[in-house]
Amino acid sequence: MNIQEYDIMNEIAESGYENQRILTEKTGYSLGKVNQSLNELIQKEYLTKEYQLTEKAEAEFEKKAPKNAIILAAGYGIRMMPMNREVPKGLIEVNGEPLIERLIRQLHEAGIFQIDIIVGFMKEQYEYLIDEFQVNLIVNREYAQYNNLHSLALAKDRISNTYIIPCDVWCEKNPFSKRELYSWYMVTDLVDDESDVRVNRKLELVSVDAEKSGNAMVGIAYILEEEAEELQSQIKEMCKKKAYENVFWESALMKKGKMYVSAKIVPSRSVYEINTYEQLRELDDTSKQLDSDVIHLISEILACEPNELEEIEVLKKGMTNRSFMFKCRGKRFIMRIPGEGTEMLINRKQEYEVYQVIKPLGICDSIRYINPENGYKLTEFIEDARCCDSGNPEDVKACMAVLRKFHESGVKVEHTFDVFERLEFYEKLWKGIPSCYRDYKQTKAHVYELKNYIDKQEKQISLCHIDSVPDNFLMTKDRIALIDWEYAGMQDTDVDLAMFIIYSMYGKEQADALIDAYYTEGCKKEKRLKIYCYVAVCGLLWSNWCEVKYHEGVEFGEYSLRQYRYAKEYYKYVKEELENGL
Repeated sequence: MNIQEYDIMNEIAESGYENQRILTEKTGYSLGKVNQSLNELIQKEYLTKEYQLTEKAEAEFEKKAPKNAIILAAGYGIRMMPMNREVPKGLIEVNGEPLIERLIRQLHEAGIFQIDIIVGFMKEQYEYLIDEFQVNLIVNREYAQYNNLHSLALAKDRISNTYIIPCDVWCEKNPFSKRELYSWYMVTDLVDDESDVRVNRKLELVSVDAEKSGNAMVGIAYILEEEAEELQSQIKEMCKKKAYENVFWESALMKKGKMYVSAKIVPSRSVYEINTYEQLRELDDTSKQLDSDVIHLISEILACEPNELEEIEVLKKGMTNRSFMFKCRGKRFIMRIPGEGTEMLINRKQEYEVYQVIKPLGICDSIRYINPENGYKLTEFIEDARCCDSGNPEDVKACMAVLRKFHESGVKVEHTFDVFERLEFYEKLWKGIPSCYRDYKQTKAHVYELKNYIDKQEKQISLCHIDSVPDNFLMTKDRIALIDWEYAGMQDTDVDLAMFIIYSMYGKEQADALIDAYYTEGCKKEKRLKIYCYVAVCGLLWSNWCEVKYHEGVEFGEYSLRQYRYAKEYYKYVKEELENGL
């Protein structure tokens, strides 16, 4: 049977046969297509001449009936800031009902009670579902590192006549049924620039070019036993490859430029994927999740109403924080919310002190609010700004001039940033877990050998940024702003140069060019060698920091590996120079 025949047979099973025109209205197929399909179904003995289901048809329905469902609910739902600070995305409420509860009830209405839910972020909040709905929770411990392909992999062997469902969809009508006759993936009739697929004339879902639009992807699918084996095999192979760490599970449905399951098209107004604060507000402006403490705080600071906050957009996930941008009365702002475990790594009272002392310098972005207790920070967005290009010598020279002027400003705070103390502190946060690097103890011993040389050298102690990396230099036509002062403290100013070098992943030639851009009058060999020492120490410092985050499930890829290499390579540079008599 083709898809049209399946749909028409399913409609007759649901509502019975009245006449062909009613079938046309309900299925959306032309009268000619309905007539043709009815004749085919009779000829194939799925319908009697009176358009009643035959035993063969009933056997087909029984064979392909839904058995179970898998709900994907492990991810952060990072685009849902600030709502996802308080509840995971599946428990966001629409009309007083959590999204995931609505999905479970709709599954129950369709006679489906075997439900697995893949959880990760805020997994404890889903625990009550076990007692209330007798579901099974499967924990994805690596939810922070991988996308939902890896979540589905945990339940791939359970896929067979199975619904696969994202937890963040709201369906006006029940999308599930006791009767299914073919595998499908749900899309809407809405044109979506972010979609990877479009429906062609054969009701196939085919890939679209990156610059073209497709049909909005809902994420709900039904997979028959026939296609389950193919899907399981695809998932297994894709999860072995690093290239698929951040892909969605739908990628496993693609083969030779199209999905090997059919399209199920629904009206865009009948199903909503809730990814953002504004999407929830559009669907249900009374949802209690809209009553966010962060939104209320912003409203108080800006003296505005919550509904005046528009175009809420989550910024790229940072190493430490979760931030989102929004517009209010024509002006854009950025709200920073500290990320998981931040309280162990950053002293917010010290950060607050730093912002107070640098305020008269006009060097940073405009701070509208900062809380010394929890680290919440609201800043004005700098329009038409770009980050420093570490590969552009002119950019680097301009930023080093700003950095040096700041170092010479004379501003002070009471606290210091001791690189060796922090190195030990981050190591303690591993809680006894050995380093990921087999030769860590030797590398650490070598780095400590450099401390003796550093201690003997002349230093300019000043307030340092510490995180003086290219991404924190924002350049406009009129000025250069240095942002994100979380780690700032009193230290030798040459540490800021080392930090720029290691974050930029410079080779030695580029590192020397950076030093020359800062010390335009020339840099003595002893000082240059001291900066090399700092590169080694700071490389190990941030390598240890990355290991702290790794134990929390956050992976930084090449960045963490390169930091460790700086510790080893620059130790060798310094040793060679000292052995050669400087």
